[in-house]
Amino acid sequence: MAITLTSLGDLAGLPFDDIIDVRSPAEWAEDHIPGSVNLPVLDNEERARVGTIYVQDSPFKARKLGAALVARNAAKHLEGPLAEKPGGWRPLVYCWRGGQRSGSFATILGQIGWRVETIAGGYKAYRGLVVQAVYQADFPARVVLLDGNTGSAKTEVLALLAARGVQVIDLEGLANHRGSLFGQRAGGQPSQKAFDGRLAAAYQALDPARPVVIEAESSKVGDLALPPPLWKAMRAAPRLHLAAPRAARAAYLTRAYADLIETPGLLARTVNLLRPQHAAERIEGWLALAAAGAYATLAEELMEHHYDPRYAKQRQRTAAAGDAAEEIATEDLSPAALERLADRIAARIATL
Repeated sequence: MAITLTSLGDLAGLPFDDIIDVRSPAEWAEDHIPGSVNLPVLDNEERARVGTIYVQDSPFKARKLGAALVARNAAKHLEGPLAEKPGGWRPLVYCWRGGQRSGSFATILGQIGWRVETIAGGYKAYRGLVVQAVYQADFPARVVLLDGNTGSAKTEVLALLAARGVQVIDLEGLANHRGSLFGQRAGGQPSQKAFDGRLAAAYQALDPARPVVIEAESSKVGDLALPPPLWKAMRAAPRLHLAAPRAARAAYLTRAYADLIETPGLLARTVNLLRPQHAAERIEGWLALAAAGAYATLAEELMEHHYDPRYAKQRQRTAAAGDAAEEIATEDLSPAALERLADRIAARIATL
């Protein structure tokens, strides 16, 4: 019997010990149901081979080959990661659309005696619920934007607010990117589909009666696009603008971007990406600062001539008509000062 998902919240309440994705590693890497483990019954090459035979030669031959490969790979899983599973283990199995791959593997597991079920419609059904949640429905809560120029510690303040019980969504965390040209993080960004799934899971956790604080972003975080309903809610939201002196922001950036500074050549390569937007003389000056280790001075230069002017233009384009941000000023962005700043912002949000 197949389990039908009617909402994303169904997944948390299902009485299964493990969710098993039997699709190929490439399919799983692009996106998968959160919490699932990948036990492919066809690897990438095998899936392509079976598909080619199905289209170019014979569906019968393709199914026969596929059955042999599924049986062979199932045996490997039974002798490997599933070898120690007890008799009462309950797995939930899915593939692309709940068809032959998950059905075949579930049959084998069921014959052993495990109480196994499949997901009706497979990953495709899950993806449909994600699309409905993030692309078709209105954003489910009131948004408050945490705004501020580069280096104003918005992301760190967002985490401090969450620790104080404020409802937040960390878009940069979900996108694994700090939202600027210098924002790449180890591991790279997820696919757009995986990012959508992370957003959908974050939506599920929201209390619609309470405001949710989101860092002000453009319509993209790195290479990932924000769904239109979320972007619409952000554009219409009130803004709390963190204001700090440029020197304080520069000092903060040298701490926050230590990974960029410590990776040989990465800072210079990133600065070079700004060549189409700035004069060669300025770029060479920034490269000289990077080579000399004058990171705070470089940060101030980048903010003055690149980031601050662009932030101002972006706000003019994206802020709602008549929108006026409420300024929250601080002279200091040290760890202790950020704790005090988060207390102030949390108290303000409680009144919204």
